[in-house]
Amino acid sequence: MTHNKINFGLMLHGAGGHMNSWRHPSVPTDASVNIAYNVNLAKRAEAEGLAFVFVADGLYINEKSIPHFLNRFEPLTLLSFLAAHTSKIGLGGTVSTSYSDPFTVARQFASLDLLSGGRAAWNIVTTPLEGTAKNYGRPHPDHTLRYEIASEYIDVVKGLWSSWEEDAFIRNRETGQFFDPKKMHRVNHHGKFFSVEGPLNIQRSRQGEPVIFQAGASDSGIHFASKYAEAVFTHIKDIEGAKNYAKRVKDGAVAHGRSLNDVKILPGINPIVGRTKEEAEEKFRVIRNLVNIEDALAYLGRYFDHHDFTQYDLDKPFPEIGDIGKNSFRSTSDRIKQEAREQGLTLREVALNETTQHGDFIGSYDDVTNRIIEWFDNGAADGFILTMQVSGQGFDDFSSEILPRLEERGYFDRKLHHNTLRENLGLAIPSNRYAENEQIVAA
Repeated sequence: MTHNKINFGLMLHGAGGHMNSWRHPSVPTDASVNIAYNVNLAKRAEAEGLAFVFVADGLYINEKSIPHFLNRFEPLTLLSFLAAHTSKIGLGGTVSTSYSDPFTVARQFASLDLLSGGRAAWNIVTTPLEGTAKNYGRPHPDHTLRYEIASEYIDVVKGLWSSWEEDAFIRNRETGQFFDPKKMHRVNHHGKFFSVEGPLNIQRSRQGEPVIFQAGASDSGIHFASKYAEAVFTHIKDIEGAKNYAKRVKDGAVAHGRSLNDVKILPGINPIVGRTKEEAEEKFRVIRNLVNIEDALAYLGRYFDHHDFTQYDLDKPFPEIGDIGKNSFRSTSDRIKQEAREQGLTLREVALNETTQHGDFIGSYDDVTNRIIEWFDNGAADGFILTMQVSGQGFDDFSSEILPRLEERGYFDRKLHHNTLRENLGLAIPSNRYAENEQIVAA
């Protein structure tokens, strides 16, 4: 039997995805701003054959924010540093379309893409937290408007990335011709939200342009992913839900004139493994015990625009809070309310469950290997992003025990065979849109 290989990415989020991962003995307490630790993780991920590292971001904090959020590197700065210490692994980072400008972001990611040799990826977010507006002096757009802005934004950015055809810069010392003006293109965009002339002042990279990542489970998010995303980061916890989500996104991509292979579905997973299921469960309990109920309530509140859950009785059913959170992490807050209602969960149970999610990937080495293959073979995933509750212990265990088992069964290759992220993910290198149009006219 032959099959495609599974691609993995590693989330770089300090000590790990658990809010109090910094307290775990396998990581430095200052992991979020420890550059040596981040470089080491990226180099190890590359050596193990992972396709990319991924840096998430946010633009608003308060006293109740997750510790990692309080003190962390800006993504593009960190990724540019990592580009100089790696050679093949992809470099993905988050930048908001609601609180930045298309020309600046197009230039920043094109620069990262060029200096890394074609390894950059942009994770598009529309920024859910309303508090962000306080740092930018502008109103926070509602959920639907944020995606409308993002759609125009990405059209502008992709147009700017085509400012120069691949052979535009001649650099002929004898004739004195530096570039061919016929191969320079202005986007000349005048839309509802943006007015941008162009051209961008940097050439395309060897992969054409950065890979577009996106994470969103709402109807607006799925529509956006179907139209634009090349890799989709999901948080769905069960295989059936993941299969349905993947089908919706890929069917939508086809409806937009794309192919099924134009978009890769990459669920985020945080495997916790041991020689036995009991050993893995004990590792989970250690991580769960890093948090107290006050921390858990603060963590839960973030999804609901930092709503104060301490005002409710912990051991009564999850409170009826109406539409709070509808303009924040909508798909997540809707899921939390639905699960609490259907399962009859108390506020205490919801808060602790959300802070330390058990998930589908906790068990023995062989059990978790089988689970990953099951998701992949059944169309629930094209690959996975490792979000690790604790990055030290979690990645150590995964790289030493799970990757060899996947490789032995033919599902993973611990060598990156290409120098660009697109090639390693199995994505096509896009044509320059203006050159492509010229060819169509000529035909």
